[in-house]
Amino acid sequence: MSGRRTAALPTPVALLFLLPAAALFGIFVLYPMATALTYSLFSWRGTAQEAFVGLDNFVALFTTEPYRSQLPRAFAHNALLFAGAMVVQNSVGLLLAYVLHRRERVRRLFQVLYTMPYLVSPLVVGYLWSLLLSPLFGPVNAALRALGLGSVAQPWLGDPDTALWVVVLVTAWQWVGFPLLIYGAALGSLDPTMEEAAMLDGATSRQRFWHVTLPMLLPVIGTVSVLTFIFSMEAFPIPYALGGSNGSPAGATDVMSLLFYRTAFNSGASNAIGISSAVAIVLFVVIVGVSVLFTRWFRKVERGLT
Repeated sequence: MSGRRTAALPTPVALLFLLPAAALFGIFVLYPMATALTYSLFSWRGTAQEAFVGLDNFVALFTTEPYRSQLPRAFAHNALLFAGAMVVQNSVGLLLAYVLHRRERVRRLFQVLYTMPYLVSPLVVGYLWSLLLSPLFGPVNAALRALGLGSVAQPWLGDPDTALWVVVLVTAWQWVGFPLLIYGAALGSLDPTMEEAAMLDGATSRQRFWHVTLPMLLPVIGTVSVLTFIFSMEAFPIPYALGGSNGSPAGATDVMSLLFYRTAFNSGASNAIGISSAVAIVLFVVIVGVSVLFTRWFRKVERGLT
């Protein structure tokens, strides 16, 4: 009876319940997006808007220095962050969720422990790891020397060959609790009779995981992958804390959000608002476009398994 009454709610009443969320979305998402797009189509002198220039800011972004060289480098670093998150963060998160799913006594305790870094501000996490990895007084290098591995100790954030991988690992360390919780909830909702039937057929634990559990988790894996891509492309606090606004050393930790921040606030260019808005629009288009492609591909794979 109650279900029928809910289904029969008039459209104006249903829209009324959606109005607060729609208003917040419009104010904090749609309006800033529209404003950035508008700003990117004009030239600026400081904070004074000048003439309409169309796509000139985008052309300058891809053809003039330093943007022409910094933009591909920053985008490549974001792509590496995403790849590292998929390989390390999401794989470890799925493994931990699968292991903890079978150990009910300690499941809640370890879920809390693994999720705690995820609840801390990324900026705080970045600054803490910069202290831990300090070549002068950091405990990481001190522990390596104490174990007789002094040759491995090095300035992790001062070497361009290692700095970006430190950002990848620190990001994965903090965010591993996110896929762990998502996969844990998904595992708890799966039909256990499927795995029991495979067990009766003689399938090993590994075979049950690869041929029964993993295919049923594919929709969740797709969702986590898309969200991981969005988070990786929007990465700012940890790269900023570990490498500063310039992506030190030598731009090795530079990412798209740092390029936007540096262009808008540190470049000193008269047209900083126009160029930085163009960076934001490019980043938005990439995120939306790739997310849509990822979603369609995962849905196609899901249909192929059913």
